[in-house]
Amino acid sequence: MERDFYEVLGVAKTASAQEIKKAYRKLAMKHHPDRNPGDAEAEERFKEASAAYEVLSDDNKRQVYDQYGHAGLRGRGFEPNFTDAGDIFSMFGDLFGEMFGGGGGRGGRRRGPRRGSNVEIQVTLDFMEAVHGCSKDIEYATSSPCDTCDGDGLKDGASPSTCGLCQGRGRVVQQGIMMISTPCPACRGQGRTVAATDRCTDCRGTGRQRETQKQTLGIPAGVSHGIQLNVRGKGEAGDPGAPPGDLYVLIRVRPHEVFKRDGNDTWVEVPVPYPTMVLGGEIQVPTIHGEKSITVKPNTVSGKLVTLRGEGVPDPQRRNRVGDHRIQLVVEVPQSISDDEEDLLRKLAEHQGAGVRDKGFWAKLFS
Repeated sequence: MERDFYEVLGVAKTASAQEIKKAYRKLAMKHHPDRNPGDAEAEERFKEASAAYEVLSDDNKRQVYDQYGHAGLRGRGFEPNFTDAGDIFSMFGDLFGEMFGGGGGRGGRRRGPRRGSNVEIQVTLDFMEAVHGCSKDIEYATSSPCDTCDGDGLKDGASPSTCGLCQGRGRVVQQGIMMISTPCPACRGQGRTVAATDRCTDCRGTGRQRETQKQTLGIPAGVSHGIQLNVRGKGEAGDPGAPPGDLYVLIRVRPHEVFKRDGNDTWVEVPVPYPTMVLGGEIQVPTIHGEKSITVKPNTVSGKLVTLRGEGVPDPQRRNRVGDHRIQLVVEVPQSISDDEEDLLRKLAEHQGAGVRDKGFWAKLFS
């Protein structure tokens, strides 16, 4: 059973970013593989704490987790997936560098070529596009594998050499109170070197080229403002032989002129003629799925709420789960009336003993 991330780190759900970081540092130091060699349980605790920190230290992922839990992370591609301690060292290299004074124990970075950086963009949707889902054509600048060298950074016929400093391991070891491994400064952790004369001239040996990426992004029905979608493998190209980063798409939703949204529920205010509110009747009301007919009961008070079950927004995380549509009925006050309508209203006011503004000279005077 998946444990609650706040429970894993031993912090409250209201914990600040600094409190979360402090709790993770404490657990990481305790369960670090270099301090617990051969201890499988300690390694699992190390990975579990790192997964919790990876989510709770990111504002967007934390928002999704607080609202939808582990299922919400999986649905958006946010679920941490650390296969070994090397993945953790790669992601949190700077933090481990702080802990261990520069090297991060077994890794400020993972051995070998570096994975490509993630790319973040924003996409703005209309209200109806967000609730019903849509497809969006997007463009963004990124790097991709060089067409000339197919991403390996080498000229035709050239090959890399094993790094002489680290002997191809990509890391060098410093001996002290604790054995500390750091990325090799000569090959930058790649374990190989390429002579300047052997580098691809088009990409200068980087294996990457800048270009504009075009993608058709499928937006699931029910996304809300501030949600971030993850498209794996569509970020920056990595070092030669390394995978690309991911594309993160931040969703912005324009407000609607009629409908309001609260989670998966929608709200609308509907003006109803006074006679209908008093005597009752059938009226047409707007929903995000089209007009629906409802019955107004006699003697309905202004502000009455009517709920249409299952007429709200689809839940993007739970199949077949749809929110409700709430209608607030208010008395409609016409902006202008005919003389006959005014006479009828005055007779009604007189019958009910209600005070109304005088007609004629006095009305003009007080206007």
